[in-house]
Amino acid sequence: MFTGIIEGFGTIRDIRPTGQGSRFAIEADFPLDHVKIGDSIAVNGSCLTAVVLDGRRFEVDVAPETIRRTVFSTIHVGTRVNLERALRLSDRLDGHIVSGHVDGVGTIVSKERQANAVIVTIAVEKHLSRYMIEKGSVAVDGISLTINAITDTTFTLSIIPHTAEITSIGQKPPGSIVNIETDLVGKYIEKFLMTPKAEQEPKASPIDMAFLADKGFL
Repeated sequence: MFTGIIEGFGTIRDIRPTGQGSRFAIEADFPLDHVKIGDSIAVNGSCLTAVVLDGRRFEVDVAPETIRRTVFSTIHVGTRVNLERALRLSDRLDGHIVSGHVDGVGTIVSKERQANAVIVTIAVEKHLSRYMIEKGSVAVDGISLTINAITDTTFTLSIIPHTAEITSIGQKPPGSIVNIETDLVGKYIEKFLMTPKAEQEPKASPIDMAFLADKGFL
């Protein structure tokens, strides 16, 4: 689990194909304190497992499904990426609950200056926008952000200078593709509401007092 509060940048140093998947070597701009092999690190919002660790450099295996769902199909050596180490239960939850399981991608269609903020509009498909609400949370390239406005095919964000400076969204021009993870809670609510009531009813347990007595427990 993650919070969507980006800790810093990393740089893709190497990409090696592994069948239909890939292995990325990434160098972080900050010390990877307390990270060990097997730990999760969110790379542009995608939860990946560190399989090699050498100082600030680490390697991750990227599965074919992850490549299909994310911007990693277009990534290249030298790309700057957002990094966040996994949430600890003792940490403050400053952003929102981010699983690191990217739902799909969106495209930045416009960026407009408004006072001290940059208004960013991102186009997405309807299967993503259905899980977004005005003033709800969304993770864009792993960044926890608040939705200003939403339509069936676009949503709008207000990016403050601090966020623009320390994350990739401040550097990406219109036309850039970004990873999108919608709010986890909405997906569970939809699944529950769409499940037939008969399937929701708890089934009676075969274990009762008579069963226990018959088996010699009473």
